[in-house]
Amino acid sequence: MNAIKIVLAGQPNVGKSMLINAMSSSNSLKVGNFSGVTVEKTEICFEHHCHKLEMVDLPGTYSIRGYSQEEKVAHNYLLNEEYDVIINVLDSTHLQRNLLLTLELLKLNKKMILALNMADEAKKEGIEIDVAQIEAITGVPTVLVSASTGEGVDELLERVHDIADSHRRVSSNILYSNPIEEEILKLSKFFNERGFTLRDLSSREIAIRILFEDKDLYRELHEEPIMIELQPQIVASLEHIYTHHETKNINDVKANEYIAIAKGIRMETVKCSRQKNKKTPTKKIDDILINKYMGVPIFLFLMWGLFQLTFELGAIPMEWIDAGFGAFGEIVGSVIPHEATRSLIVDGIIAGVGSVMLFLPNIIILYIGIALLETTGYMSRVAFLLDGFFHKFGLHGKSFIPLVTGFGCTVPAYMSTRTLKSEKDRLITLFILGFMSCGAKLPVYVLFTGAFFGPEQAGNILFVIYIAGAMLGLVMAKALRVFVFKGEDEPFVMEMPKYRMPSLKLIWHTVYNKAKSYIKKAGTFILAASMLIWFASAYPKQPLLGEKYDIQIEQAGENKKLVSKLENQLKLEELEASYLGQLGKFSEPFFSPLGFDWKMAVALETGLAAKEVVVSTLGVLYAVGDDVDEESNSLIAQLKANVSFASAMAFIVFVMIYLPCLAASMVFAKEAGGYKYLFYLFVFTTVTAWVFAFITYRILIKIL
Repeated sequence: MNAIKIVLAGQPNVGKSMLINAMSSSNSLKVGNFSGVTVEKTEICFEHHCHKLEMVDLPGTYSIRGYSQEEKVAHNYLLNEEYDVIINVLDSTHLQRNLLLTLELLKLNKKMILALNMADEAKKEGIEIDVAQIEAITGVPTVLVSASTGEGVDELLERVHDIADSHRRVSSNILYSNPIEEEILKLSKFFNERGFTLRDLSSREIAIRILFEDKDLYRELHEEPIMIELQPQIVASLEHIYTHHETKNINDVKANEYIAIAKGIRMETVKCSRQKNKKTPTKKIDDILINKYMGVPIFLFLMWGLFQLTFELGAIPMEWIDAGFGAFGEIVGSVIPHEATRSLIVDGIIAGVGSVMLFLPNIIILYIGIALLETTGYMSRVAFLLDGFFHKFGLHGKSFIPLVTGFGCTVPAYMSTRTLKSEKDRLITLFILGFMSCGAKLPVYVLFTGAFFGPEQAGNILFVIYIAGAMLGLVMAKALRVFVFKGEDEPFVMEMPKYRMPSLKLIWHTVYNKAKSYIKKAGTFILAASMLIWFASAYPKQPLLGEKYDIQIEQAGENKKLVSKLENQLKLEELEASYLGQLGKFSEPFFSPLGFDWKMAVALETGLAAKEVVVSTLGVLYAVGDDVDEESNSLIAQLKANVSFASAMAFIVFVMIYLPCLAASMVFAKEAGGYKYLFYLFVFTTVTAWVFAFITYRILIKIL
């Protein structure tokens, strides 16, 4: 079976992800990073008409000649990798702007197809596109498609087969302004007279690349003898062009040419029957959602609703999962005669992993909510809406996207800071991203709010925790701007896509991949951590201590209450003498002013590896308790009995602020520019977390 390798290229918000899903069942969807960089790529492989189609989705980029990491990745991939066809995805409702990237791609001299996406939206807006005329002008096969409705997708796949199997080269009819065309003609004639060829480029294409100072082509020509004769020709041609454009910056000349060509193509091929004064649906919705007075309250209400749903709906399956793991532990424990093995499997593996899996429904609900807000185009509006507010804290609206991404996972949030061009803005945003509580912290919050607040208040408290973390992050951003990263923040320029109905398929794959990653972490990393924590809590054994309590238990006789108390006391003292207890006791002086016992200290320390481990550690350490009824064996009941309200709130504050997980920390170091920044982040977050947790504890102690 012949394989066709396809590259999807396009500007941001043109619907490439939806289109790649529409063209396949997405069963073989693979998300990873480009080699050597933390830029995410999506790969998909499926069969169509006896061909194996391999697709790579390049990051959305406005230019392949830019300086951002995404633009560099797109440039390097398109120029240096092997592939058969480029599918250039364009937004049909913003054709002129999207054609600027198309003009750059045409110079690559590769087989290409234009996919004019969002055809359904263009039709609703009264936009008519002459596809045949676009194809005639650009020389590139062009298809109107709609990823959301499936319109034109089959035709697009057919054209992919046709162009991949053909040997026809792209023959563009695009013309530049007269001065540039004159110089293209002169250089083309020069090459033709000397019979000079380079790769599979025509003399016209070589001339265009030379005039627009294509660095890659200049490197190739440097070793060619013809360069001696060519050099004076190039200088004369450029001087002629500069005279007509009143600038000696060829990039400005090229930009002006591309804008003029794109505008000309749009005027030749696009007709709009919509009344000029008629408001579009997007404008009508924007009048409400980004209203000067109502915009922020609406956003806060939506976030409040999301956290209410996260707790209320998530609490229903939590009870089933808790009961299921409890019953499973009892069944497994009853068939294992060896006490140490039974303890490892039941108290270590099942209790540790089960305490993390308990919060999977909450994670899924949170990710669904964030995905809905992003895919509809609402999040970009909020960034615009909060721009003025963010400026007061030394940031701007564009920082909102990484910050809100941090509510899901800090790792992609760190990576998304690459869209910030200013190095100071990037570093400030990187340093405060940890204040945006990621999904891994959610289990800790749900556990403590469920234990210390009633079900009717838990959702509100959850909302307050997230908003408080975000506000504290902004305050710290201002402090960093004033004392560390001094300077003016850059102006805010950001595109706002049209509102769209959420793609259920795209949301499904987003949430599915996040949930799968969470389960995979629970079954691998957290499983190993739970086993390690169990071992550290079970060893070294204390035979003398056991003998002492065995005598007292035997003397207690039929007094069940006293026997239960003695057994719990034995377990507690054994735990304190264990390796984990020794670690906790060693670090307890640092945490005791915050109201934390050694168990809570150990949970925070293991949470440096992954925040989910905080819950599993508490599940192992609080498996026993003095004042807990023997029938109340849930972790929530243990926390209620062993932790004060003030300590619990201080614990939440500390978790909210301190260093992210190990994986996120490694990404932070790479994005910030070195491990020295990771050390600064550790000091910054630890000191801030300790101070605010201390204040919280002391205030609540006085009040209560």
